[in-house]
Amino acid sequence: MDTLTRIRAFIDVVDAEGFSAAARRVGRSKALLSKYVRELEDELGALLLNRTTRQFSLTEAGHTYYRTASEILKEIDNLADLVRANNSDLKGRLRITAPRTFVDAEIGQSLIDFGQQHPELSLEIVSDDRFVDLVEEGFDVAIRITRLEDSTLIARKLDDFQVLICASPDFLEKVGPIEHPSDLSKIPCILDTNGRSYSNWRFIEPDGSSFTVPVSGPIEVNSPLASVRAAVSGIGVALVPDFIARPKVATGELVTLFDDFLPRDRGIYAIYPHRRYLPAKVRTLVDYLHTWFRKPR
Repeated sequence: MDTLTRIRAFIDVVDAEGFSAAARRVGRSKALLSKYVRELEDELGALLLNRTTRQFSLTEAGHTYYRTASEILKEIDNLADLVRANNSDLKGRLRITAPRTFVDAEIGQSLIDFGQQHPELSLEIVSDDRFVDLVEEGFDVAIRITRLEDSTLIARKLDDFQVLICASPDFLEKVGPIEHPSDLSKIPCILDTNGRSYSNWRFIEPDGSSFTVPVSGPIEVNSPLASVRAAVSGIGVALVPDFIARPKVATGELVTLFDDFLPRDRGIYAIYPHRRYLPAKVRTLVDYLHTWFRKPR
């Protein structure tokens, strides 16, 4: 049995967090996977996994080996994808992480449309608002809504993005005119605890300088969709992504405020690790999303 097969078995077991789960996922027996991992440990002269009837965990050597071996296997698979790209259909598993805001909104349909057009690919879409380490956690692509910062990762912009300040007409009639963003510090606001701004909302002056306004209110929630519902209900002013708020603005249920004071330095990006051989499935997904966001919606 070659070392590559043993390495794949080890990585399958770690990714599935156990021999039984790995056996079900890859279609091999638990005994065979255990045999491969034991042979790999014998070959290395080091224990990679702590395994008892109640516990499964990586040893320190196992952590080190898993990180490096995963990257080596990805390079091997990516090279094979590159060679096959012009001669066969795309195949395999594609792991994508994206914020819940993206997945739950209408633009999340982009990933579903891609999966529909490429049924030969197995998509694993993980909706998570935390900052995911693509390499450490084994993701192929991340969708991020952010201001782009320096990174060892590769980023391709899919679309522009901005936030909107919104409130219901009834709420605005009740509180009276709001003439400047600084007035928001005295008015009930709805706070999205997932947002970078949270309770200090950022604005841009006409001269390009920025300032923040501390805000507070009766509701804090980690969901832009819930923030919009609260704003429509007349509870307060909300700061939400434009693609979440636009439908309610279009129907007149919400009114936007201070559009000229809002920053426009963010975007929606596809992020992926810098690899010598970019997998064809990653390149195809990113190209598809780039085109999808340019279609009229």
